[in-house]
Amino acid sequence: MSLFVASTRSAFRAVAPIKRSIQTRRYATEPSKGGSSSTLLLGAAAVGIAGAGAYFLSGTGAAKKAEASVKEVTEKITPGEIKKAFTGGDQGWISLKLEEAELVNHNTKRLRFRLPEDDMVSGLHVASAILAKFKPQDGEKAVLRPYTPVSDENEKGYIDLLVKKYEGGPMSTYLHDMAPGQRLDIKGPLPKYPWEANKHKHIALVAGGTGISPMYQLCRAIFNNPDDKTKVTLVFGNVSEEDILLKHELATLENHYPQRFRAFYVLDNPPEWWTGGKGYINKDLLKTVLPEPKNEDIKIFVCGPPGMMTSISGNKKSPRDQGELSGILKELGYSADQVYKF
Repeated sequence: MSLFVASTRSAFRAVAPIKRSIQTRRYATEPSKGGSSSTLLLGAAAVGIAGAGAYFLSGTGAAKKAEASVKEVTEKITPGEIKKAFTGGDQGWISLKLEEAELVNHNTKRLRFRLPEDDMVSGLHVASAILAKFKPQDGEKAVLRPYTPVSDENEKGYIDLLVKKYEGGPMSTYLHDMAPGQRLDIKGPLPKYPWEANKHKHIALVAGGTGISPMYQLCRAIFNNPDDKTKVTLVFGNVSEEDILLKHELATLENHYPQRFRAFYVLDNPPEWWTGGKGYINKDLLKTVLPEPKNEDIKIFVCGPPGMMTSISGNKKSPRDQGELSGILKELGYSADQVYKF
């Protein structure tokens, strides 16, 4: 069992629900009303979701077709070959059953979905994501959102999603209301940044809120591979200390790889004893901790809510169009080739 799998399991089971009200954060957690890919990740305008659960409990024709598709794929697998749940291409949607729903903090849940077969892996690669879909009973169109699983790509039988609930967010609200036994339509993988060992000497991860998910996927790939010597610097912004997702896993990395992994945390509403950054991720902090732009063999990854993206790097135009580089990273002298926006 890998370091990541062990620490993830223990952390999810150790955290108790926390009841707390917080002020609205317009920078790092408020969903945008636009149509950018960052908005897709973090929320959207409110739509009706009443009765949505019945849609997936009714055994739709689409779900049955997806199950038949999976069966057809697995029948073609030769003995000893790894079975992959998601194969992309024209595979279509797969209906996965929710097995566990666990509250991680006051507004975030870990949701475990069973893959069609117990000996299957997800089929995702680093870096890639899945696309989730549900159709409100009284809605004309389905709601689609991408998520990056926090479970290891080599784990068999399930995927784990870390989902923060946003006010007015139809997908996050629906997922938080799901009960074990209900189903969700999922497809993938959605390719992001193609990673390979030692692709860059030093990478920096600038994340806000649930934007930590693709960053953690990169970290797993790097530190689970003994041949990968990449150095990693993380800058992670949140509202409060309890909003720091995957904190246990990140602390484990710092303890095991002190020469290669460093994490810097920034909080809007820090406790009195807090010694980390306060407020928003700013230019002075990034100038101090990020690898210098004159170093050619570096990459800066950015993922977070639209307000953060605008401030740090500018939002991307679409999943396939990174858009122009702007914001703090451009002011610090980084080139568009040195920055990737999840």
